[in-house]
Amino acid sequence: MSDSGNDGYERDEISDEFSDQFGNDIGDGSAPMDDNGATSGGDPTESGFELIAVASRSGFDESFHFGALVCLGPSGDVEFSLGNPELPVYARSCNKPIQAVAMVRAGLALPAELLALVCASHSGTPHHVGAVARILASVGLRPDALANTVDWPLDTGATHELIRAGEHERAITMNCSGKHAGMLATCHTNGWACDPSYLDPNHPLQQRITDTISELTVRDPGHVGIDGCGAPAHVMPLVGLAQAFRAIALAPPGPSAEHAVFAAMTSHPFNVGGPARDVTALMESIPGLMAKDGAQGMYAAALPDGRAVAVKIADGGDRARPPVMARALALLGVDVSAAGTATNVSTFGHARVVGNVRASF
Repeated sequence: MSDSGNDGYERDEISDEFSDQFGNDIGDGSAPMDDNGATSGGDPTESGFELIAVASRSGFDESFHFGALVCLGPSGDVEFSLGNPELPVYARSCNKPIQAVAMVRAGLALPAELLALVCASHSGTPHHVGAVARILASVGLRPDALANTVDWPLDTGATHELIRAGEHERAITMNCSGKHAGMLATCHTNGWACDPSYLDPNHPLQQRITDTISELTVRDPGHVGIDGCGAPAHVMPLVGLAQAFRAIALAPPGPSAEHAVFAAMTSHPFNVGGPARDVTALMESIPGLMAKDGAQGMYAAALPDGRAVAVKIADGGDRARPPVMARALALLGVDVSAAGTATNVSTFGHARVVGNVRASF
C-alpha cells in the first residue's frame, strides 16, 4: 500500500442542501465544540493524542502522526491505550455497523450480502452499485430516491469507466449509498415517508439510530453534526466506539440484529470495502474479525471473543491507520501475519520503496 493517493472510504463533503433544509443547529460536521463554542486544537498531546505512527524515508524518520487508541481485552477491560480513551470523536463511517443494528431492529430484513452493503463504505464498482440497487428494488424504490451526496466511486477504475461512458457523479456510486438504501428500506418497512426527510435528526429512523448508539456505546452522544454523506454524525468517546463493536461481535448466533450485522460483515468483507481496500483485506486475513474504516483517520475492529480496538489519527489522514490497527491487534494477541498489504504502508522515491509508515508503540 502506498502513502500517495487516496485509499479512502469517504470524501469529506458537507451537504449544504441538508443544512439549508434542516437548519444548522446540529453542527456543521467540524470538530466538537467546548462550552464556549470553540473547536479543539493546539498541542495534540493537550487534546488527548500521543505519538502513534512514524513515516520513514531512506532510513530517516520524516513525518510523525499523533493519535489515540484503545484496546479492550476479552473481559471488556482496557488492556492498552494510547492517548485519552475517553477522547470524544466523530465515529464517521465506523458508525455504520451500529446504524445497521438500529435498522435491523426496526425491521430491515436483507440477505447477508446486502446487509453488508448497509454497513459499507463501498468502492463503487459495478458489483457494489448493483447490490445497492437491489436493496432499493426490494422495497420498490429506484436510485433517485437516495438523498446522500453525489460522488464518483472510490475505485479509480470504476470512475474511469463512468467518465468514458459520459456519466456523471451519482448518489448510488457514492460510497455511503448502501447505508442510505438501507435507511430508505427501513423507512418503507415502517410506513415512513421515503423522501429526504429521513436525514433529519428528529426523524423516527434517526431517533432509533441515536438510541442504539447510546445503548451500545453506553453513553449518550456528546454532539450530533452532519456527515459527509448528509446523514447525522454522532460524537462518542473512543472507548465507547470500541465497546459498541465489542457488543456487536459478542452477540451469540441467533436472531439478534447485532449477530446479523456481524455475520454479514465477516462473511462478505468485499462488500464492506472493495478491491485493494485495507479493511477488506484485513477481514479476509483474520477469521472472525469485524472491521470498519472511517473518514478522518477512524478505524474500529472486534472479534467474537470480546477483543476490540478503536483508533483515531489526529491529523485525519489515512496512511497511519493500517499499521496502527495491526499493531493494536497484535498487542491483543491477534495473529496479523497474514494481513500483508492490508497493514503495510510504503513510502516511495522515484517509483521504488524507500521507507514505510510504522506504529510507534
